[in-house]
Amino acid sequence: MRITKEPEVRKQEILDTALKLFGEKGYEKTSIADIAKAIGVAQGLCYRYFPSKEALFDSAIEQYANVLAEQYTVAPKDDTQTLRQVIEDMPLTAEDQNTKYYSVFHGSENRKFHDQLCLKVCEKMVPMAEKLLQQARQKGEIQFDDLQTTARFCVYGQLGILLADDLEQEEKAKRIRAFLLDALHL
Repeated sequence: MRITKEPEVRKQEILDTALKLFGEKGYEKTSIADIAKAIGVAQGLCYRYFPSKEALFDSAIEQYANVLAEQYTVAPKDDTQTLRQVIEDMPLTAEDQNTKYYSVFHGSENRKFHDQLCLKVCEKMVPMAEKLLQQARQKGEIQFDDLQTTARFCVYGQLGILLADDLEQEEKAKRIRAFLLDALHL
């Protein structure tokens, strides 16, 4: 008997199964046929939602980047919180090792995927950082004219530290916060 599911439910099922298999077998060793077989559907159904394995993986990166960007988002607790306080309170890690995404993006053979994810998260974080900087400028906390460049530098500039394998997470957080506070003259 054929089981019909809502398109978004089916699409997510395909994506979730693909991520599970990418984590278990690796991206290169997983085919669309493997994904379809694991779900128990025809291979063509997978192609209806994702024209290629690469498109499927791009969707996974997009979805996980949205999750992480939302978790990393630091909204001021109230209008009186300064940019300095926001930086001091900001989380520098939000990933849960028990998610369907973690093994795919953190396996030693998947460094390339992790780097793609980092860039996608940064892309999503820049508008949020720009908004925080604009609020800080309106309060007279900073004097920068080009907030877009400042936001990009603050967000993308963290990658060198965040991706450093020779630093502990606490040391990374300390260095990033210190640099941002100094660079923004806070």
